[in-house]
Amino acid sequence: MSLLFTDFASWGAHCAATGEPLYQPVLAYEIEQKGRTEEQIWTGLQRAYDVMRDAVHTGLTQDMTSRSGMVNNGAKKIAASPVTVLSPEFKNLITRALGAKEVNSCMGRVVAAPTAGASGILPGVLVTLQDIHKLEDRAILEGLLVAAGVALIIEQNASLAGAVGGCQAETGSAAAMGAGAIVYCLGGSVEETFAAVAITIQCMLGLVCDPVAGLVEVPCVVRNASASAIAFSSAQIAIAGVDPVIPVDQCVAALGEVGQSMETRYKETALGGLANTPRGREIEKMVLVQDVHILPDEDQQ
Repeated sequence: MSLLFTDFASWGAHCAATGEPLYQPVLAYEIEQKGRTEEQIWTGLQRAYDVMRDAVHTGLTQDMTSRSGMVNNGAKKIAASPVTVLSPEFKNLITRALGAKEVNSCMGRVVAAPTAGASGILPGVLVTLQDIHKLEDRAILEGLLVAAGVALIIEQNASLAGAVGGCQAETGSAAAMGAGAIVYCLGGSVEETFAAVAITIQCMLGLVCDPVAGLVEVPCVVRNASASAIAFSSAQIAIAGVDPVIPVDQCVAALGEVGQSMETRYKETALGGLANTPRGREIEKMVLVQDVHILPDEDQQ
């Protein structure tokens, strides 16, 4: 399958030469690759964003208790907490991202953007962005296309999978996608949009993937919330004109290099990090025993 651009420099140069907004070449790529009309692509984007909003709503209104018990209505507890250290907008961001990811952990319907393990980040980021700035859905859908372009380039030059590059590749990429979308939706320049991606990667670089009991629950759920916060802070830094110093393509290359250097036990194997703590191993034994179904002996059938 032919790819749109292999790096951010080419994407930016194309838009500078044609005068197109960042989302336009990604839209053209989607039309070509999927063999669909522009109207069908916009309809599909709307459907995806509706699912994201539904996941946020579900996570904050329904019972979110996973089979393992490690996920237990955390988003609703945060929303109802009488003590807060956050502004109302910041608290909403955290609860939305965490709630949407809890839906995934409880086998609900989500959009894997870019993965199911990071599926709370874009919903939390985009729903909160729209709420704060009263943006139309169309603006958010354009932001989704920009986020998709970011993911395409990261996937080619590093990875989007925790099993390949650690959690930096999953929640890190999702946060970078969200930060880029924020800056684009708020009218930031191409340079500022790419700076937001670069700053986010710098903040997420090196994060290992260490799911307790091999389940995408702990620490994945809380990392979705913290990654959403990093996306917002990176967007604010970038749109203010702060230089990330290291160009975005070099940040992506660093993401790939760190992922390649990371030991296997830190890549979604549940062999290291939090998964290898005493409590993590206790939970693993309980979960495995709970999920085992003893089949009848063949001789007795």
